[in-house]
Amino acid sequence: MSPPGESGEAALPEDFSGDVTGDGVFLAVRDGYDAVYGALQRGETFNGIWREHAYGGDFPAEFAHIGFLTVSEARRMLGLLGVRDGDVLVDLACGAGGPGLWAAQESGASLIGIDPSPAGLSAARERAQQVGLAERSRFADGTFERTGLVGGVADAVMSADAFQYAPDKQAALSEVFRILRPGGRLAVIAFETEPAKVHGLPVFGVDPVSDYASLLQKTGFAIDAYEETPGWRERAYAAFGAIVKARDALAAEMGERAASSAVAEATVTVQLKPYGRRTLFAARRPA
Repeated sequence: MSPPGESGEAALPEDFSGDVTGDGVFLAVRDGYDAVYGALQRGETFNGIWREHAYGGDFPAEFAHIGFLTVSEARRMLGLLGVRDGDVLVDLACGAGGPGLWAAQESGASLIGIDPSPAGLSAARERAQQVGLAERSRFADGTFERTGLVGGVADAVMSADAFQYAPDKQAALSEVFRILRPGGRLAVIAFETEPAKVHGLPVFGVDPVSDYASLLQKTGFAIDAYEETPGWRERAYAAFGAIVKARDALAAEMGERAASSAVAEATVTVQLKPYGRRTLFAARRPA
């Protein structure tokens, strides 16, 4: 199978709309993730494909997730965050909680997970119980732009493979700045897109950013690291191809809605290859 997007001509899924709520979340993105999170417990095929191809199978199974975050990337993020025992770590767009709970276990921090998906939050709370972290974690409805948290609550903020879905990225970074204490740190892995290439596309064409550095500096952050993550293109293609080939099995196990959402998300993600890159950036709010 030739990967879609190689020539820049493959179309995005027709149902991937650009409707945005007043809280700052794309309805299609939230609803799609909600469908997948709600079906993950019966998604043996999906979980196997994602574990093998998207992040190489090296993330602990109890903290499995549906992004591309590898253990080495997670350790790099944690090192840049400088999280210590007793700190408060906020995971924005936490989904089912895997990476954030892993970071809390590794560091001894308390975790606050924020996500707009009810199914994701429910799965995160259940997982926290399973891994023995319920007493120092909580999960709440919110978005990048409106976390619902008080100012200065966080010693560190993280987010993996989701920030590209913020419809107003300047507002999102301003919210992160607000909830961080002076001296607090941010670490994000997100896709960058070339505005001219995604102009007019739903979701990714709404507020495309090709380089987050200027937005970080405009918000008041001091940048500590800015680097492209290795190997993400190959992993995206491998995961996408396997998801498409297994569509019938996904539908049988997870239901048609979840299977359609999984295929749509894989299609959209791989479309970013010719349009940009996947970047890890870390910054701090000056003391």
